[in-house]
Amino acid sequence: MKRMSSTQMCNGPILKNIIIFTIPLVLTGVLQLMFNAADLVVVGRFCGSDSIAAVGSTGSIINLLVNLFMGLSAGVSVSVAHALGANDKETTHKVVHTAMLLSVISGTIITVSGLLFSKSMLYAIGTPSEVIDLSNIYLKIYFCGMISSMVYNYGAAILRSAGDTQGPLIYLTISGVLNLIMNLFFVTLIKMDVAGVALATTISQTVSAVLIVIALKNRTDGCRLYLRKLRIYKNQLIKILKIGVPAGVQSSLFSISNVLIQSSINSFGVDAVSGNAAAVNLEGFIFTTLDSVANAGLTFAGQNFGAKKIDRVKKTAITCVGLNTAIGLVLGICALIFARPLLGIYITDSQNAIDNGFSRIKIFCLAYCLGGVMNVVSGILRGIGSSVLPMAVTIGGVCLFRVVWIFTIFQIPEFHTLTSLYISYPISYTITLLVQAVALILILRKLNKKTAVD
Repeated sequence: MKRMSSTQMCNGPILKNIIIFTIPLVLTGVLQLMFNAADLVVVGRFCGSDSIAAVGSTGSIINLLVNLFMGLSAGVSVSVAHALGANDKETTHKVVHTAMLLSVISGTIITVSGLLFSKSMLYAIGTPSEVIDLSNIYLKIYFCGMISSMVYNYGAAILRSAGDTQGPLIYLTISGVLNLIMNLFFVTLIKMDVAGVALATTISQTVSAVLIVIALKNRTDGCRLYLRKLRIYKNQLIKILKIGVPAGVQSSLFSISNVLIQSSINSFGVDAVSGNAAAVNLEGFIFTTLDSVANAGLTFAGQNFGAKKIDRVKKTAITCVGLNTAIGLVLGICALIFARPLLGIYITDSQNAIDNGFSRIKIFCLAYCLGGVMNVVSGILRGIGSSVLPMAVTIGGVCLFRVVWIFTIFQIPEFHTLTSLYISYPISYTITLLVQAVALILILRKLNKKTAVD
């Protein structure tokens, strides 16, 4: 499949082009999730539920540190999309070289922070004492791969904004296969337990980073990377930060609320932690599909906004909302039907843990589409340059709501249950989606009027 051009994003059938663009994104997201899924499956089958809990309990901490800087990749995507939509090769060049140097800086900050504070953060979220040492080992090794992770993700954001969703898929396929082989080698042959799966992930991330850099160096357009020309361009950095920082802050605060929820889950014991970890990993495959549609919406909206085609921005939003609603409902029902056998892939030694995982999926099954559509609306808003608004709405509707829920409803004895914690998710999705949808409609109307005047 050939990469999609800016012309195709700004002209032609929107639904068809979005589907073509999205399919490789979905496959790429699935492969990324398989890094963690392979970790959980391997340690679950060869090391036991304690090791699953050790790996699973690190997710909220990893997201807390990583998401701020991953938010900057949204700024990279939008900046590249705007420059390409406006056919501005010089600006595209400056964005690319600013972004790739920024990726190295971001990865370094995360690595240092993770190595220094991993155990303190594990204690802070109440990680069960039985697994805290294993969790700490996993985190320290995992964080050593953060420079590679940032380089890959920022580079992939550039390629996708230029219409190339196949390249990142190929590179991640290579590193994903390598990750699985090394998982089995380090855990089953060398008996490294969680350290082995962390090391495998770190090495495979490095391979994917090298491949993405080579791809950028071999391009022939404004996205071509020259390592000797890496530098920070002030205007491009400001635009990346203007879009990316609110997205990163939103993701980080989102993660803080999830850290509090993870801490609450930890209080129910190892079976609750491992069951939740397995369920979250399964849900990841659903959300990566929904997020891929949202990312397609961001890119298409960004390029059409750069080309001043506001009507196509509106059509992109409607198309992506419809797609994510349908996909979310179908995948949610499938998740409910096949939940127990799928959870059994991860957990082989605790029926109670499987029951805990099922209790989460049972509540989430019809709510996935709400979260997916919410992310579509956020992506469209960012694609047209409005990043502070979705940040503010999400902080209030998701983060603040969940924190308040934990310290009020969850504290009532009869509601001090895992089910009560999980119910806070669909409620927060609904509140946030409604406010964001109203905001997007108003902004698009304003842009239509401005375009008509111009």
